[in-house]
Amino acid sequence: MTNTVLVVDDEREIADLIEVYLCNENYQVLKFYCIKDAQQSIDTQRIDLAILDVMLPDGSGFNFCQKIREKHTFPIIMLTAKEEETDKITGLTLGADDYITKPFKPLELVARVKAQLRRYKKYNSSSPVCDHVLVQGGLEINVSTHQCTLDERLIPLTPTEFTILRILCEEKGKVVSSEALFYKIWGNEYFTKNSNTITTHIRHLREKLGDSGTHPKYIKTVWGVGYKIEG
Repeated sequence: MTNTVLVVDDEREIADLIEVYLCNENYQVLKFYCIKDAQQSIDTQRIDLAILDVMLPDGSGFNFCQKIREKHTFPIIMLTAKEEETDKITGLTLGADDYITKPFKPLELVARVKAQLRRYKKYNSSSPVCDHVLVQGGLEINVSTHQCTLDERLIPLTPTEFTILRILCEEKGKVVSSEALFYKIWGNEYFTKNSNTITTHIRHLREKLGDSGTHPKYIKTVWGVGYKIEG
């Protein structure tokens, strides 16, 4: 089945360029220049991944990302013309899975799209091998339904947050480095040792779990090594 990618960017040349490169990779592209038109598409069509510009004529891409996350779990990549680290962290905190700064190399964007779709399909498979529940105290991760509950209360997680938590639970008692988490989720196409992407996702996970950063109950930091969930 052909994957459908939603592209929302008011810079028509950029949107058109993204469309050309994705179509060359046999993706179906739904291209829009504003949030209003894109929202109608999300409500009526199946979307596998979204690429959202931060600055749009009728609103913020960050806010649109947050709105999408109220109903959908497909991967979201944010496009930003800003270099500030706070913009990148904001996108990840509001539910984005990745970000890329303009100007960018089209082939790098295509690589990120492929990596996100591989990760999403791998960790959202409905095959029998994924039909199980991971339990850690009051924390339960249902792999087949892609849901996380804490003391029977549903915890809304982004696809990347769910994947990180699942990996840590599957490796219960073992320390998993940031590099290993990054590789398991995205592959090594664009990994950089300076990336704080995993750190940001871990912090947001702890907030959602009501976990303390200094004395965490679930996700513990092993300084200089990585993260673990104790068995």
